Amino acid sequence: MTKLNETGSRPRPQAGTDRSWLDRFFFVSERGSTFGREIRGGLTTFMAMAYIIVLNPIILSGVADVNGDHLSAGQLTTMTALAAGLVTIMMGVVGRAPIACAAALGVMAVVAYQAAPVMSWPEVMGLVIWQGVAIVLMVVTGVRTAVMNALPHNLKLAIGVGIGLFVSLIGLANAGFVSAGDGGSLLQIGASGGGGHLNGWPILVFVAGLVLASVLLARNVPGAIFYGIIGATVLAVVLHFVLRLSPEAWGGGVPALPSSPVATPDFGLLFQVDMFGAWTTAGPTTAGVILFTLVLAGFFDALGTILAIGTKADIADENGQMPRVNQILVTDGAGAVTGGLTSSSATLVFVESTAGVSEGARTGLASVVTGLLFLSAIFFAPVFGMVPAEAASVAMVLVGAMMMMHVGQIAWTDISVAIPAFLTIAIMPFAYDIASGIGIGIIAHTLIKSAQGRFREVGWLMWILSAVFSFHFAMHALGL
Repeated sequence: MTKLNETGSRPRPQAGTDRSWLDRFFFVSERGSTFGREIRGGLTTFMAMAYIIVLNPIILSGVADVNGDHLSAGQLTTMTALAAGLVTIMMGVVGRAPIACAAALGVMAVVAYQAAPVMSWPEVMGLVIWQGVAIVLMVVTGVRTAVMNALPHNLKLAIGVGIGLFVSLIGLANAGFVSAGDGGSLLQIGASGGGGHLNGWPILVFVAGLVLASVLLARNVPGAIFYGIIGATVLAVVLHFVLRLSPEAWGGGVPALPSSPVATPDFGLLFQVDMFGAWTTAGPTTAGVILFTLVLAGFFDALGTILAIGTKADIADENGQMPRVNQILVTDGAGAVTGGLTSSSATLVFVESTAGVSEGARTGLASVVTGLLFLSAIFFAPVFGMVPAEAASVAMVLVGAMMMMHVGQIAWTDISVAIPAFLTIAIMPFAYDIASGIGIGIIAHTLIKSAQGRFREVGWLMWILSAVFSFHFAMHALGL
């Protein structure tokens, strides 16, 4: 097995002694990268995940807590960008990996639709902080690293492929290229209400950006995905101005020149937290189940994302082991605490980081660039809001396509590998949840290997994980 060191997965030629301290600190030369690639990768990652600055406030502000109170969308915009910026910079400096962090979609759903209806918003964010504390304790005690090491190699590959499909589906949906079927079907081409057809100028923006980026990728042009996003945004601005399109025509982010590039941030939600109220308001059982769900969702979402990014960036070995993994995992836990303190939900590793990796990012320097852009978004939200979802989705679709390239490395001729791998890959996009795909894959692997009498290949930790996920899937049916 290839051993990892602090710099990356495989030994590379050392650069000369005249390297700068920045190069040495982030292992830029050791990982075969350049400052230009890291900056471009950081920019691309930000462009791919900037939609969260708009999406998170829309989801959280649209839900009332147990008292009927709503969070301010404007304040949430500031807090979402602030938390993402701080935690992503921390990931770059401490974890030194090209991993960006923002409000996690899986945790966000639990926060909005499971926790808020039974407790106040400050109490919800208190549980989010406890989630981060639990994650950090799991890292310190070695539990989280042990789980990463216990997952079979083929299952790790399947997780990366499944995440790729999941990301692509999100991109296609955000662009309005696919949607829930008008006639009761699960999916259809085009936006809802479009009769299964591609309608409207925004779709042209997405298709044009996708074609441009794909052609540039095929010709090995550096920055292909980034240029695709920029090209699509420019086209969107022109179409919006010339055709006088309605702001509602766009999936998110209106490509119109703002009257002012600067907006005054509102930090009113900072530190609005109640650490212990949830246990009395919702009751210890309900609060405990919600906390368990938060930890489970955050844990395995991050686990799958870290594995996928490490493999894509070629800084993990053939068994999926990452350099500085403990620092990465601790930072991820600290991100959940930061999200709670800012009332923006848990700020965890984001799979869209693979967009920057695809542009050449290999080090934490790219994360620092992404984090600084998030912090600047606090003050320049109107400028970043010009990028429509149709343009940003280009990166997500192409990243998903490139993550699919690892599917050929899975041992499909072994049925005990094929079934768990297939379920892992299929469930993520079909259930719209990374953690569910990982959980069902783990359960299937454990049961099939055991049915073959290959108990030693399973390992005791996989049995524990199977039991935990089985309880997670069954607890609602049992009325817990």
